[in-house]
Formats: sequence, structure tokens, C-alpha cells
Amino acid sequence: MRTFRVISILILIWNLIGDAAYLMQVNADLDDVAKTDPVTAQAFGSMPAWAWAAYAVAVWGGTLGAILLLMRREIAWVFFAASLAGVVVQFGWSFLGFGMIAAKGWSTAVFPAVIFAIALASLLYARAKAKDGTLS
Repeated sequence: MRTFRVISILILIWNLIGDAAYLMQVNADLDDVAKTDPVTAQAFGSMPAWAWAAYAVAVWGGTLGAILLLMRREIAWVFFAASLAGVVVQFGWSFLGFGMIAAKGWSTAVFPAVIFAIALASLLYARAKAKDGTLS
């Protein structure tokens, strides 16, 4: 049970960091961002509402999933699944809709790949814990 708690807390911390990033980005002053990273400012400025909504689902769904995981609720996996879907939609827009790789190069895909991997791992972990009876 200690390993479960440690992993669940780490998942929660990761998602809280995502929440903070979301809040900073949605409230960013694009003129200030443009001074250091004009491409990112352009991406944020042109990001459609549905992509921002997907971003919100990704971060807040993951946080709710992590809280439910700590509470040992089986429904946690549903929130992790929604979070993963939000990740795919949001980064789908960033890379296919905005063209982030063309604008900034392949290295811009590294961190989103890590985010995707952690979202997927969180979902798979919650499903495994539901199957082994840890979650009810």
C-alpha cells in the first residue's frame, strides 16, 4: 500500500504542476510572452476555444483522477481517460493545427511526448489498480 500511495501522490503532484501551467498560460500577457518567445505567443493567441477546453480537461481531469486514485475510487480511470483525450486533442491542435514542429523544430515534441506518456501511464495504473481490487 505504501507504493500505491507514493505513486498516487506523485501523479497528483504532476497534475497540480499541469494545473499551474494551464493557469499561467491561459492568463499570460501575450505581449510579454512575445518578447521572449514570439512563436509561443502566436500559438497561444491563435489557439481556438475548443483547444483551450481540451487543455483544461487534460489538466483538471488528471487532477481529479489523481484525487480519486488517492481516495481509492475505481472511477479515477475515467478521469485519467478524459485527461489523456484532452492531451491528444490539445497537442493535436498544437502540432497539426498550428504547426508547432514547423515553427520551432522537432525538439518541441519531446515534452508533449512525456506528458502523453505520463497521462497514459496514469490511466493504465488506475485500470490495473481497479482490476487488482485496490480501488473500489
